[in-house]
Amino acid sequence: MSAPADRIVLRDLHSPPMRAFHVTWATFFLCFFAWFSTAPLMAVIREDLGLNQTQIGNIIIASVAFTVVARVGVGWLCDRLGPRRAYVMLLGLGSVPVAGIAFVQSYEAFLVMRLAIGGLGASFVITQFHTTQMFAPACVGTANATTAGWGNLGGGVVQIAMPLLLAMLVSFGLEPALGWRVAMFVPAVGLLVMAGVYWFGTQDTPHGDWHARPKPAERARHSARAALTDGRVWILFVLYGACFGVELTIHNVAALYFVDTFGMGLMAAGVAAGCFGLMNLFARSLGGLVSDRLAARTGLIGRVRFLVLALLAEGLLLTAFSRLDVLAPAMVLLILFSLFVQMAEGATFAVVPFVRRESIGIVVGVVAAGGNVGAVLAGFLFRSEGLAWADALGILGLTVAAASLLGLGIRFHGDEDLSAPLADPQD
Repeated sequence: MSAPADRIVLRDLHSPPMRAFHVTWATFFLCFFAWFSTAPLMAVIREDLGLNQTQIGNIIIASVAFTVVARVGVGWLCDRLGPRRAYVMLLGLGSVPVAGIAFVQSYEAFLVMRLAIGGLGASFVITQFHTTQMFAPACVGTANATTAGWGNLGGGVVQIAMPLLLAMLVSFGLEPALGWRVAMFVPAVGLLVMAGVYWFGTQDTPHGDWHARPKPAERARHSARAALTDGRVWILFVLYGACFGVELTIHNVAALYFVDTFGMGLMAAGVAAGCFGLMNLFARSLGGLVSDRLAARTGLIGRVRFLVLALLAEGLLLTAFSRLDVLAPAMVLLILFSLFVQMAEGATFAVVPFVRRESIGIVVGVVAAGGNVGAVLAGFLFRSEGLAWADALGILGLTVAAASLLGLGIRFHGDEDLSAPLADPQD
């Protein structure tokens, strides 16, 4: 039996906390890759299925809509079954629509499959839930941010990898209309393989299996009600929509935006779009690390203030990016914007573990769902034939800047014990 880790040692592959750290970020990476595997191929898919802008906008919305429900449901499931069982179930079920989308022949069928694939976005909840169980308060912000950030890298890598995979299949003699369909089997098989890795490679908590943790049902129901009526949870819900919701939107539209605005080819647009997601290599971790360092000096108020500033910078940079039609400066602003988007995400989930910790699963699920609600609402900006995508991005940036001020309403009670371990709070 071991205790929650009080530091992150990347070379450690044996202790339960660090083994869970590595397996869970790798699993989230693959889920994120599969979730957005069609996005960089939309120029080909648009031609194959004869899609118009309104239909593409509906597909963007569908890709993140079901995740709202899935994230709340998976948070509830984590509180009851633990992260291992929840993740294995999600991976198995998620592989079905990823493979199934290869067989669609109409806009309607594609829309339904894209909706179902969105369930893989609930993987984020399990990732954050698992690392919250495994790491102590001194480093939980960094641990949560790093596993999420490295997992989110899948959103950048997929923008480059799927066009490369399609190009390879075309070089073997396949038509592009068939090649994108064959390519979808790669992430589908990967999800099934990772289900086995997760089951055999991790444990639920530092102490062992989740079912060894007795939790009276009545207390669980009371904790869930308290979490759902806590105003801080809903402020964080909105703020996560303003950062992760924006990231999801950019993953969906970036490749097409670069094709249509800058006249780039599919491969070049994929690389440009991929630069946005690749910032997750360090940016989200940096947000969690800065939050942890500020908290050590100024307490939880430092975490909150940093979150507000990161979101404000994100919104202003996105607005500036939307005004540019020259590639070089646009790429500079895209990368700076990406830095603050992902730092804000890390800062959000450096605050989350300290809100209603007795029911952390439902809190993580609700706040994470806010990211997808934000993406759904943003998606409506991109489905209108009468609104240019550059203008839609500008409106989105100003909305984020305004939403950041809500963070000033987050308060913590003086009697909250911030030194207690995050894992097993009811024991």
